[in-house]
Amino acid sequence: MTEVTLSAGVLEYEDTGGDGPVLVLLHGVAMNGSLWRHVVADLRSDFRCVVPTLPLGAHRRPMRPDADLTVPGVAHLVAEFLEALDLRDVTLVMNDWGGAQALVADGRDQRIGRLVITSCEAFDNFPPGLPGRNLLASAKVPGGLRLAFSLLKLRSMRRLPVTWGWMSKRPVPHEVMDEWFRPLWTSAAIRRDLRAYVLGVPPRDELLRWADALRTFDRPALVVWATEDKVMPPDHGRRLADMLPQGRLVTIADSLTLIPEDQPHRLSEAIRAFVPLS
Repeated sequence: MTEVTLSAGVLEYEDTGGDGPVLVLLHGVAMNGSLWRHVVADLRSDFRCVVPTLPLGAHRRPMRPDADLTVPGVAHLVAEFLEALDLRDVTLVMNDWGGAQALVADGRDQRIGRLVITSCEAFDNFPPGLPGRNLLASAKVPGGLRLAFSLLKLRSMRRLPVTWGWMSKRPVPHEVMDEWFRPLWTSAAIRRDLRAYVLGVPPRDELLRWADALRTFDRPALVVWATEDKVMPPDHGRRLADMLPQGRLVTIADSLTLIPEDQPHRLSEAIRAFVPLS
């Protein structure tokens, strides 16, 4: 892992290097860049894969206490990350977390050449579905996040619909989930960061403004959606593709939200077909 110091604190990231087109791959809440491990393995021979660990709960370095960790604050941190690494004409790939849509709405998308939006938060589905509502309820109660994630030390709890059961059809390996959750188990500062994020969802009108702003994104865009998704409504995929001027939709069967876990090779194939190598 490599580190970069940004206004909010230190972000860790993986960078495969190379001269190929740059993919920046973004994960969701209580996950880190390892969500993309299979996709990166498929694509790293031809693409430069840059995978930051966002301050969404699985990060190992707490952010500054005064950092803006609202949803738009973390989105702006992504823009700052691209600037700090001087990455240009990137293909920005997001799964589960949809906050990067705010970059388009706020005019901070100059370094983005292409978008790949895969089963993620959109419209007013923030925080998303049953797991998101459960997380929000926990964040509102003092000590709630500590209790919620302590329960996830019990492996039987991880496949419940209110936790991770509706996130992937195939269980995420326990050693991977242990890595995701460990910072929340061991650090009050990390739980503070996550709480700031979960409670920092903008009003519904602002969320809908982000989605509507995608109509102004005049570059290629690929929407990849899981047909069986229970957390991110499948019709959101079609709506997003229709809104994007150069958008097109690819659907993936036999998968829930975490397509990089359930169908990584099919997702890799879709990205290869979408992003030219020269």
